[in-house]
Amino acid sequence: MIEAHPLGLTWVMDDPVVRTSHALADDGRVWLIDPVDEPEALERAAALGTPVAVLQLFVAHPRDGAAIAARLGVPLKVLPDAVPPFEVIDLSLGPWKERALWWPQRRGLIVPEAVGTAEHYAVGPGPAGVHMLRRALPPGRLRDFAPEHLLVGHGAPLHGESAAAGLHDALARSRRDIPTLVWKLPSIMRGMRTRR
Repeated sequence: MIEAHPLGLTWVMDDPVVRTSHALADDGRVWLIDPVDEPEALERAAALGTPVAVLQLFVAHPRDGAAIAARLGVPLKVLPDAVPPFEVIDLSLGPWKERALWWPQRRGLIVPEAVGTAEHYAVGPGPAGVHMLRRALPPGRLRDFAPEHLLVGHGAPLHGESAAAGLHDALARSRRDIPTLVWKLPSIMRGMRTRR
């Protein structure tokens, strides 16, 4: 799936963990977020402007970032602390190293791992959920944001009212949905196997 939206472009790979990548476009510049090398998506991203950097926002998301950055001749920034025009939000917890991006001018929130919309995240009634390893200690810093666009590293983006509502519901239900996650886990694992 490739989706154009007000922040740029998102592409979702239908693989076991539903990897999602983004191209954020602003004033002729493009940042590629945790990209997977999908030729059509990258061609469409190039049409948005000049690539300026590839950003790896989660420690375990090298994906195809280094190869794409080398091919485009742009820097690969791993877990960056500053990326204007975005505000960088540190969601790290022990060995979990993650950065989220807040784009205040566009009310866009990019969360690469702690929150997602794929089936293995959204186990409750809402469209989003917290990663199974962060459910006991969800990223509370994200409660301060009311995005109009929620872009995640696993699953489709959320736009409009469902972006903020989905984010806040996911954070509020994080611990409460642990029994539901445990109950649904066999079905989730079967679904992942069928997408291989």
